[in-house]
Amino acid sequence: AGDAIITAVGLHEGLWMSCAAQSTGQVQCRLHDSLLSLDVHIQTSRALMVISLLLGFFGIIVSVVGMKCTKVGEEDPVTKSRIAVAGGILFILSGLCTLAAVSLYAAQVTYEFFRESTVPINARYEFGSALFIGWGAASLTVLGGSLLCCSCPAKERRGQQYYRQSQPSTAREYV
Repeated sequence: AGDAIITAVGLHEGLWMSCAAQSTGQVQCRLHDSLLSLDVHIQTSRALMVISLLLGFFGIIVSVVGMKCTKVGEEDPVTKSRIAVAGGILFILSGLCTLAAVSLYAAQVTYEFFRESTVPINARYEFGSALFIGWGAASLTVLGGSLLCCSCPAKERRGQQYYRQSQPSTAREYV
């Protein structure tokens, strides 16, 4: 009666590889076989994450050039602030690409969960920690880019400013 061995297998699938973890502690991972055999949502999420990585990298470089404390590039403060705003915009775009990739993948997991025909009887779909880390990273990247854009001063007004001459109020006129 006690001869039955129950082995639980946990499957973890991501953008780059899929892993199987057994109850004995052994984990076996394999890369996805072919780019062409992958589902569209995985290919799209991969592309968005690579674009996000590149935008974030260029955002760092542009932001460092645009910082007031660096002597790289222009010395003009207005030009420096415009460069910093460009870095902030790159960070915002990077965060939005990450948010789109993570949300697309989460939507597909949710779709598979509610599609009863493909789910085995004992299977259970859950959001992994990578999705929550991705949502947090996207939020912080967008927040950081927004703060970088807002921290730069507005354009300086050039030229003379003219003010209209004020008219005397009828309530204050002397009789």
